Amino acid sequence: MEKKRVVSIQTRNNLILDSLLFVSGLITAISGIFFLFLPVAGYQGGRNPLYGVTIFFERHAWSDIHIWASVAIMAFAALHIPLHWKWIMNMTKSGVKTVFGKSKLNKYSQFNLGINIMIGLSGLICGLSGLYFLLVPGAFHNSIIPDPMWLFTSLTWDLIHTWSGVIAIAASTLHFYFHWKWFYKVFRKYGQAFGKNLKGNQANQPVSAQQV
Repeated sequence: MEKKRVVSIQTRNNLILDSLLFVSGLITAISGIFFLFLPVAGYQGGRNPLYGVTIFFERHAWSDIHIWASVAIMAFAALHIPLHWKWIMNMTKSGVKTVFGKSKLNKYSQFNLGINIMIGLSGLICGLSGLYFLLVPGAFHNSIIPDPMWLFTSLTWDLIHTWSGVIAIAASTLHFYFHWKWFYKVFRKYGQAFGKNLKGNQANQPVSAQQV
């Protein structure tokens, strides 16, 4: 007898991918906040009052965490977009028609579309600026290599990366807030299914002689 699915395959895939996005995004945000409040490394000739400060991990460990969590979130986002491509295209068309007065989205749909656009743009800018620091020699402020001045100065790239990241975190927080009920509903279904399976397994256990 075929086992009944708790949720549809599409819902299950969305849940897995969205959960991975949430976890990797949370780790990226926390590690990014570390560098936001401790932006300067090294002793700096005594000019760095936060020199030697350790919060759970050393600075290089935070850097590795931030880099690999960022790589993970970009990979998961690359998978997330194709799965929601139909929705993206439909909402984009509706949004364009609304701007030109040929259609009208309700306020919730307009807000949801705006938040998703903000997440997409800020995430893209944050990712590209992060790749700059990862791939361009001399991109870091404390590097002994001269500033490469690729399009902008390193300081400008740093500001772009920082504030696009802040916007992405804020927009993603709003996105999660307006969709938390979906997460709760799906996780509740899995919890109920797990509880039923557990009770069923206990009921099917053979009765021992001592229990009789």
